[in-house]
Formats: sequence, C-alpha cells, structure tokens
Amino acid sequence: MGREIVFGETGARLEFEESAGAKGLAIICPGGGYEFVSERESKPVARRFAGAGWQPLILNYSVGFELGKKPLREAAWAVRTARRTFADSPGPPPFTVLCGFSAGGHLAASLGVHWDDETEFPDPGERRAQRPDGLILAYPVISGGPRRHADSFSRLRAGDGDLGYFSLENHVTSATPPAFIWHTAADELVPVENSLVFAGALGARGVPFELHVYPFGAHGLSLATPEVEQPEKGRFSDPRVAGWFELSLAWLDLALKRKREGE
Repeated sequence: MGREIVFGETGARLEFEESAGAKGLAIICPGGGYEFVSERESKPVARRFAGAGWQPLILNYSVGFELGKKPLREAAWAVRTARRTFADSPGPPPFTVLCGFSAGGHLAASLGVHWDDETEFPDPGERRAQRPDGLILAYPVISGGPRRHADSFSRLRAGDGDLGYFSLENHVTSATPPAFIWHTAADELVPVENSLVFAGALGARGVPFELHVYPFGAHGLSLATPEVEQPEKGRFSDPRVAGWFELSLAWLDLALKRKREGE
C-alpha cells in the first residue's frame, strides 16, 4: 500500500493508496483469530473495493494475548483518522463502512455496538466521529455463548474486559449501524449461529440488515475467488459464494443513498 498512518498509543497501522473520487471509505479488518492479520483478507479485498469506486484502508490491529479492549480502541481510532484524512471540508464526514472477516468481523461489530461506550470513550465528539455508517461482516465471530470461537475469546479476555462485553449480540441497540452479513452454513470453525444471533438482535431493535447464508463452504473463504484459494485448508473458489461482494456493493450504494437522504 502507498501510505501508512500509525496509532501512537498501540502501534496499529492504517495502510492505503488514495483512490480519486471515491464514494466513501471502506476500512478492512482482516481475520486471523486475533492471532495474526490475514493477508488473504486484506490486499485482495482492498483492490476489489478500489475497483468498485471505494477508498479502501487496511487496519493492521493488535493481535496476541490479553488484548482486552485494545483492538476496539484501534478500530475507533481508524474510523476517526480515516474520516479526518479524507474529509472534504466543510462537508459532512465521508461515508465510512467497516468490512471485517472472522475475528476482524468481531472487531468491526465490536465498534458497531460499543462506539458510544462512555466509559471507554468519554469524549462525546470522539464518539460521534467514530460511529461507522455501516458494517460488512464476513463469517464473523460474534457470540461468547456455547457456539463461540474459543481461541478468539481467549485472546481478548483481559483485566479490562470480560466474556460478556465481547459477546456482541447482547449489546446491539437502535444506534448500532446497519449491517450486511454473510456466512456459510457448513462453517465448522465459526458456526453460522454467530451471524444468526447478531442478525436477530439487529432485527429486534429495528436496525436494517441484509443476511446471506450459503449452504456450503469452509471458514475463511475471503472473496471466494481463485486469487485467494487455499486448497490445503479446504478453501476453494466458489462463484456463487463469490457473489457476496457484488451484493455488498449494492447494499453499500443503498446505504449511502439513505444516508444522504437523511434516513
């Protein structure tokens, strides 16, 4: 990527190449179980967003153990920083969506439900500036319940957080951003129930969402194109599943239109 902005507090990085005349910003949160940041879910996805007229940015967030709320603070910083970097003063801040995969989906959804946590973010102006306009969640880790992805939750838990805080379906409110969600029913690593409970929580609180569940496919398909195949892990290209990206672009155009109309 061409440019890089570093979060001095933690060392998290935003990487991007500027795309002229972009519709809005797409901040990509790759997966990796909070153990690593997946290359297959970063630059290939960024190239697709850029080709579709969006300004992509890749968030390289903290991974490891005893992470607590550090990745959440980094995602909040990323949204504020991206908007400030690409602001077209004196107009409104650019439309900004978080696109997260697996554990990166958990991170994106974490900001979606906790952006207005007054304890973590006491500055009201900061809270307003970090609320995403939308979420794109690909096979996301969501729930700390029986069907949780144990490794992700074990890496998050620390003195400043607990299982309940990171079980995101329990924190959805009417102020949670709208979401586009997709998963495969055959996902054995992060069960599809994670997406289902989050969609159910959004619906119960009147938050618009679009949900696609594909019957087959392993976890971690990314774009599900030949470019990101990983046969040794059962991750093969699938034209039907690959359609999720075009569907998400159509959803983004609708969300952007509704935002501009003040809905």
